[in-house]
Amino acid sequence: MIERFNDGRDWFFERRFGLFVHWGLYALPGWHEQTQWRQNVARSDYVKLAERFNPVNYDPDAWLDLVESAGMEYLCLTTKHHDGFCLWDTKCTDFNVMRSPYGKDLVGMLAAACHRRGVKLCLYYSVADWHHPNYPNEGRHHELPGPEPGDEPNWPKYIEFLKAQIRELCTNYGELGGIWWDMNVPGQVDPSISAMIRELQPNAIVNDRGFDQGDYGTPERHIPEGRAFEKRTEACQSLGVHSWGYKHDEDYFSDKFMMQSLDRILAMGGNYLLNVGPKADGTIGEQETRALRRLGEWYGKVKESFAASPAPGLSSSADVLLTQLGRNVYVHLFRDPEATGVVLTNFGALPKKAMLLNTGQELEVRLDRGARMWHQPEYLRIRGLPVNELLDEVMVVKLEFEGGPV
Repeated sequence: MIERFNDGRDWFFERRFGLFVHWGLYALPGWHEQTQWRQNVARSDYVKLAERFNPVNYDPDAWLDLVESAGMEYLCLTTKHHDGFCLWDTKCTDFNVMRSPYGKDLVGMLAAACHRRGVKLCLYYSVADWHHPNYPNEGRHHELPGPEPGDEPNWPKYIEFLKAQIRELCTNYGELGGIWWDMNVPGQVDPSISAMIRELQPNAIVNDRGFDQGDYGTPERHIPEGRAFEKRTEACQSLGVHSWGYKHDEDYFSDKFMMQSLDRILAMGGNYLLNVGPKADGTIGEQETRALRRLGEWYGKVKESFAASPAPGLSSSADVLLTQLGRNVYVHLFRDPEATGVVLTNFGALPKKAMLLNTGQELEVRLDRGARMWHQPEYLRIRGLPVNELLDEVMVVKLEFEGGPV
């Protein structure tokens, strides 16, 4: 059983599905959120993008409309990515949105909308910084090859800058759901930074990419092996195959792939943070919008199965995941079933009813032994799955028991 927080941070266990937003100057070239580093763009040229950054169509409520249509309940925004450009009214550097043609605090506008509509807001912050003169770029992963002209690498000074910015974010935007660190490339350990966050934002959760082990793990673009997480976990994945930021010629994962990924993470007891990269004008693209709405249609039908806890010990079947809530067991067919029936091995209890959550259709269930799996003393068969009619969704079956399952 994963340890809960048992305090104001328990929202993490109630709001399982969130929207990740990678947005910044890199939306202008529309190639990758790491354009400056991957294309070896000189800092003197990259900073000129700030002179063109003017997201006149940015509407936080439109973003939150999409959050709600997808069934999501929290949002995480990149306030400062590796390029060092800040989306809020920071007093610590001039490299921020207030010095752009737009001249408005993007974080403040989003925070106000989230508070008004009851959506938890988490703020992403990159430790690595390709702009700040004190950050020690040494050519390690996700770092510039070395100092740029005028740089004065000084880690203690940079940490003071970082702490001042985190203090701004934790002070000026109301209650936060969490701080999402990224790219502590030097691997520095400093528990005092999390302590400061706790002091300013007692209900905020902190991930494991910062200056200590954090509150939860963050696997990226893959699903860890196993049938249930042993610690608090939030997996992150992007709808786009190549980039987290806006890419004008992006390829996108299929709706079915996203359903399978989301289903597996949630059924294993984790949270899921799904990313979009808004365009430079502040709008979320048509393909990402369509995908999130389609995902939300499916999620709404099967959501009750994710309020349940992982139950990996109820069956040894490899092609399903089970969750349990009270007298109900949910069978997650995260892999496409090969036939109209599935078998739960080592499962000797017969439910009073089996229903496909996707459609409300009642399914036949029976206990069997010996016919197909002679080495199994007894197993449960679920029959009548619409495998040919429901090709574009992950199916979830609800088993209802009297007195609880055996």
